[in-house]
Amino acid sequence: MNPANTSLAAVPNPSPENVPAPSNFVRDIIVEDVRTKKFGDAAIQTRFPPEPNGYLHIGHAKAICLDFGLADEFGGKTNLRFDDTNPEKEEQEYVDSIMEGVRWLGFEWDGLYYASDYFDQLYQWAIKLIKDAKAYVDDLSADEIRKHRGTLTEPGKDSPFRNRSVEENLDLFERMRKGEFPDGSRVLRAKIDMASPNLNMRDPVMYRILHAEHHRTGDKWCIYPMYDYAHGQSDSIERVTHSMCTLEFEDHRPLYNWFIQQLGIFPSQQIEFDRLSLTYTLLSKRKLLKLVQEKLVSGWDDPRMPTLSGIRRRGYTPEAIRNFVGAIGVSKTNGTLELAMLEHFVREDLNKRAPRVMAVLRPLKVVIDNYPDGQVEEVEAVNNPEDESAGRRNVPFSKVLYIEQDDFREDPPKQYYRLSPGREVRLRYGYFITAKSVVKNDAGEIVEVHCTYDPATRGGNSPDGRKVKSTIHWVSAAHAVDAEVRVYDRMFTKEDPNHVEEGQEFTANLNPQSLEVISEAKVEPSLAAASAGSRFQFERLGYFCVDPDSKPGQPVFNRTVALKDAWARIEKRAGS
Repeated sequence: MNPANTSLAAVPNPSPENVPAPSNFVRDIIVEDVRTKKFGDAAIQTRFPPEPNGYLHIGHAKAICLDFGLADEFGGKTNLRFDDTNPEKEEQEYVDSIMEGVRWLGFEWDGLYYASDYFDQLYQWAIKLIKDAKAYVDDLSADEIRKHRGTLTEPGKDSPFRNRSVEENLDLFERMRKGEFPDGSRVLRAKIDMASPNLNMRDPVMYRILHAEHHRTGDKWCIYPMYDYAHGQSDSIERVTHSMCTLEFEDHRPLYNWFIQQLGIFPSQQIEFDRLSLTYTLLSKRKLLKLVQEKLVSGWDDPRMPTLSGIRRRGYTPEAIRNFVGAIGVSKTNGTLELAMLEHFVREDLNKRAPRVMAVLRPLKVVIDNYPDGQVEEVEAVNNPEDESAGRRNVPFSKVLYIEQDDFREDPPKQYYRLSPGREVRLRYGYFITAKSVVKNDAGEIVEVHCTYDPATRGGNSPDGRKVKSTIHWVSAAHAVDAEVRVYDRMFTKEDPNHVEEGQEFTANLNPQSLEVISEAKVEPSLAAASAGSRFQFERLGYFCVDPDSKPGQPVFNRTVALKDAWARIEKRAGS
């Protein structure tokens, strides 16, 4: 079922030794349930139940790894179920993207279901509750129901329609189904306890009237079950043993259990765990949809978006996501993690797998005056020092090169060891060069640096043992491939993007520098035909991924993450 074999308990903790192993109380519950045979000889059954009203994001990755990973570890099964009970917000596009996201993350479901598969059964169960005097049709408006519900300190007030007869309720509910009443005119409510200290138990709504086309059932239904009614019963139909959801549903668990108990069906159990939250990141589908609709991003797969499709396009790997989720553990307390921690795991994974290449984002021309005119030689470069099997490649070297503008200073500050007049540096895999003079344009900007090279230092070492303090990367001007590079930064300027001044929206915290497009970049010729999704380390610059916008001979790269590892420093300080 799970070729990635990524149970949260089974993922090795990649953090330093001074960081404790991640907790997982859900696994402890399953261990005890298996020991006591709580569900007899039934196999562990979990489910991942997204609503198809948006794209999956990094927060969903935690739930996916938990649902699939634990079932896999205990020899069980996991269903993918779409909780499609809200037709006005759900689309097939979202269904397709969710399936793609789960598979990209490395998992495959055992059963594919929809809550809409169970609409007939849910309707019949609603009739049973009406016949048992456990449900009634209410004519109060949504605002009136809200007012009748009371507060945390005051009990609710019975609806004047609460004591309708079973016969009247059955008749009205059937007429609701036939479409005789307009939207919002009537609802079906469970009859529980309007004085309950838990507001969710104060006669919650089970069905509302909604004359809307459903993406699967069309116009068959004009009444739709509420999430709290449909969810537990869907779990029960699928004989889910461990129904994991986030902590905001903890107060809903008594209602989840009440419906199952009243109907006498398979006793699925709900277990709540902490949400995944990250600094500088929004994980609200409603707010992410606003960014898409208002064209503040290029789409759900914009590489700045925290969606799985967005981080995939940016170059994150599923292995890095699974390792990150495995390391953070599962608890009963919500918190916010540093975005730098996620980036650490991405960087750590790419360091092992990404081939090294040379690219210059802001090119400055370098002419080696004493290098033979017209000569081109191949220098041997290591593809990945972390992986010997990655082998080596040849890179063309010639008289005219490009280096980064930042790698030359005409008037260098203290502790600047890169190229400057009279200073010798090493060209990666090439030679020692010494800057001699510069050429400037009419604006006084340096456009060309003239150097000399030492032919005896081929490969980057001096036979006389002299040392240089800096090694810089380069590309041969005659062989360089023009490329567009998109440098992404945090989407928001505040650690908590939801925190805004009075009268402002969260969009006020958008980072205007979250994307820089560099159109004049030069890359080594091996990248001319790199396929979309390929990942590389641009030496000294960071990790980059080929964007789908690329065309033959015109590659476009997205910066995945810089080489600088802020989280490694955070961990080091914490352990010191």
